[in-house]
Amino acid sequence: MGAKGALLWGGFVETLQMVIVSMGLGIIFGVPLGTLLFACSPKGINPNRGLYEGLSFFINSARSIPYIILTILLIPITRLCIGSAIGTSAAIFPLTLAAILLIARVSEDALLNLPRTFIEIGQSMGATPFSIVCKILLPEVLPSLVIQLTTIAINLVGFSAMAGTVGGGGLGDLAIRFGHQRYDVTLVVFIVIILIALVQLIQMMGNALAHRLRK
Repeated sequence: MGAKGALLWGGFVETLQMVIVSMGLGIIFGVPLGTLLFACSPKGINPNRGLYEGLSFFINSARSIPYIILTILLIPITRLCIGSAIGTSAAIFPLTLAAILLIARVSEDALLNLPRTFIEIGQSMGATPFSIVCKILLPEVLPSLVIQLTTIAINLVGFSAMAGTVGGGGLGDLAIRFGHQRYDVTLVVFIVIILIALVQLIQMMGNALAHRLRK
């Protein structure tokens, strides 16, 4: 493997690391947050207008900030939590926040789109709100939720490339430092090809998993 191949492989691994870690953490925190939004929404199991409007305002406000600006705004917090504002580990912090916000909203929307009948069936059986959500609602929305999560994972690939503008590492950083600043068009073309292949792979895996869950 030549020097250029080593650079591409290193950038690919860093991009993959950013996407996988931020997506994993996003699911861990985003799905429960989205479930809480659903539960306290006017159409939820335990409506709570104050909590719902407060959470919705925060999520909508944070989502309205372009990712690159959000990354810059979070630099002091990233430096405090990670110890550095540059590198792959530092880039994962804003990526994770973006993933949590996106996943929370799509989780809420998926649950809200379910017919009210599912909640009524659970209540008629004496199930607790927690049981209704975990044992009835979430399994029902899982296939459609997987499709939404696949789209978010693809968005994170794009976000990870943007993280390169602030020294976040990965293929985006490689494209800027070597492709743009050193006018290496060939390297940029290879990076674009790798990103396209990665997006296609994520989409195929997401579609296959959603199809399997529908059976």
